[in-house]
Amino acid sequence: MTGTGICTGRVAAVTGAGRGLGRAHALALAAEGAQVVVNDLGVAADGAGSSAGPAQQVADEIRARGGRAVAHTGDITTTDGAASLVATALDAFGRLDTLVNNAGFLRDRMLVNLDEDDWDAVIRVHLKGHFLPLRHAAAHWRAEAKAGRTPDARIINTSSGAGLLGSVGQGNYSAAKAGIIGLTLVAAAELARYGVQVNALAPAARTRMTEQTFAGTMAAPAEGEFDAMAPENVSPLVVWLSSADSAGVTGRVFEAEAGRITVMEGWRPGPTADRKSRWTPAEAGAAARELLAAAGDPQPVYGAR
Repeated sequence: MTGTGICTGRVAAVTGAGRGLGRAHALALAAEGAQVVVNDLGVAADGAGSSAGPAQQVADEIRARGGRAVAHTGDITTTDGAASLVATALDAFGRLDTLVNNAGFLRDRMLVNLDEDDWDAVIRVHLKGHFLPLRHAAAHWRAEAKAGRTPDARIINTSSGAGLLGSVGQGNYSAAKAGIIGLTLVAAAELARYGVQVNALAPAARTRMTEQTFAGTMAAPAEGEFDAMAPENVSPLVVWLSSADSAGVTGRVFEAEAGRITVMEGWRPGPTADRKSRWTPAEAGAAARELLAAAGDPQPVYGAR
């Protein structure tokens, strides 16, 4: 493996690492010296089926390049699967320093056509699939801290522009990705005392989840041109956030795509009116209209027409 060694001696677990962004993150972490647990259930783009192949192939690829990696094919949306992810890191490498939550799939529908099963499946894999690995990793790190071995740990969650702005036809996915941002903020506040930093990423890249939904934007470039949508463009920030070099950075949300990194700034108080007594509906409406006139325009929802 080649690189600067910014993650030498650290152990990282990456969920959904068999393909796309997760694979790019796993390879980049290994190239920078990390030992990697490559998690992937091997499902289709809509979450159907399973296969041990993708996780094993990435682990084999890391080892072929001189790195250290093991495959984990457990379902991280279950308690047993999430617990075994942490156990695999400890059994294989003796420690866990970084958790990269990345697993996900899509079942896109307009809201009036969105079945309950498709809602539940996407919320489960994205939101519950972030919570359970985070919860089990955090329990391990808390135990380490209470034993006098305070870790220098990192969690990097994966949100989306859909979670920041919404995305037409992706009500389930947008809700899950917005929930991940809320989870990130709470986890950053709760886990700081145990030596854990928690941040979130809203990436844009060509993956199985985006190359059809956003086919025009995600098209591969002409030969010799910069591939702005390559998932490998996002991984350097993930590697840095995973490293000890990112000390002091927690509770943040970053957008990353192509050669651009943006610190996202969330809900902040805007124009306010306070009459120090109860409004009538008509008065509240008039005040709201005045406040909206003084506020900036909201950013458009992805895909809105």
